[in-house]
Amino acid sequence: MLNNLLQWVDARFPVTSTWKEHLSEYYAPKNFNFWYFFGSLAMLVLVIQILTGVWLAMNYKPDAGLAFGSVEYIMRDVEWGWLIRYMHSTGASAFFIVVYLHMFRGLIYGSYRGPRELLWIIGVIIYLAMMATAFMGYLLPWGQMSFWGAQVIVNLFAAVPFVGPDLSVLVRGDYVISDITLNRFFALHFLLPFILAALVFIHIVALHTVGSNNPDGIEVKKGPKGNRWSDKAPADGIPFHPYYSVKDIVGVGVFLFFFAAIIFYAPEMNGLFLEHPNFEPANPMKTPPHIAPVWYFTPFYAMLRAVPPMFGSQFPGVVVMFGSIVLMFFLPWLDRSPVKSIRYKGPLFKIAIAVFTVSFVVLGWLGMQPSTPTKTLMAQIFTVLYFLFFLLMPIYSKIDKTKPVPERVTK
Repeated sequence: MLNNLLQWVDARFPVTSTWKEHLSEYYAPKNFNFWYFFGSLAMLVLVIQILTGVWLAMNYKPDAGLAFGSVEYIMRDVEWGWLIRYMHSTGASAFFIVVYLHMFRGLIYGSYRGPRELLWIIGVIIYLAMMATAFMGYLLPWGQMSFWGAQVIVNLFAAVPFVGPDLSVLVRGDYVISDITLNRFFALHFLLPFILAALVFIHIVALHTVGSNNPDGIEVKKGPKGNRWSDKAPADGIPFHPYYSVKDIVGVGVFLFFFAAIIFYAPEMNGLFLEHPNFEPANPMKTPPHIAPVWYFTPFYAMLRAVPPMFGSQFPGVVVMFGSIVLMFFLPWLDRSPVKSIRYKGPLFKIAIAVFTVSFVVLGWLGMQPSTPTKTLMAQIFTVLYFLFFLLMPIYSKIDKTKPVPERVTK
């Protein structure tokens, strides 16, 4: 009966062929390491965010007079509301941690190189959609830091020449952050995760079309064919299911252990995940002593503050901030190295990636600190180092000494 049912469904919807194409007969390189956990973990966190977000929306009031109170109601009176809210707030930070590690893996192993240029571009679009979703959700608790952080970010649109003031009014829906802003941000915050899920689906289809990269940066599809599963499959490939699906379950177990530990013992992470001023209702008449966005935006916020205003406008800082993300789209064409993986690249690339990583982390820390002359100077230095990683890549990647790449993947 089950076989007959499956055949009936397959005649109308490609269940079996989809299962084979993307799982049981999708042959991934046999030398994946722990860096390849983070793609599946990102999908897990996205599911957590969507499910917890839907449940939170059932009790949340997108009203300037009721929003903060509705969050307190969720925390205190809704059955398991505190758990759902902490899962969502912790999940937001976990999402960015996992995606940052996923992107870093792409950098060190050359997953942005051909034939995966489009795959990388789709990934950067997903990252931008994540940032937009997080920004829209940041205002919703209607606490002091949410309100004033959103005020600062939205006001950046006003720095755009000629159309800036009208653009900022369009984003806010009003001349100041108000009830209409909260309503439209709530609507967009509810919609964007589903768009994000669609982009992730496109990302996976693109990945399975060109095949997965591996720590050696060798194209297993172009290598010898034939293994114990199929004569047409790559010799150095193994079926994603059950081998990597089981391996990913181990990664999920480890991730959920730390995720649960944070939720139950340190959901605020000492103000890093949930800022202390956000436990006060938004007050347009009282500005917090130090306004900063949530931690995953702070590297770009530090770049914004590092650039001095020109003619009284912060537009140069806005250009630098957005330019730091736009450069990621061109990464596949900036790298001129004959090899993909850091395993076979020379010392110049390794130094560059180390400096880039340190710069990003330090900028993130500086973005959380009150501005001082010394810290502004540090932010300017590390912003320059961040951009030099991309702008000088065509030079140092081309002249860098590389090691010979093996013909077959290693373990």
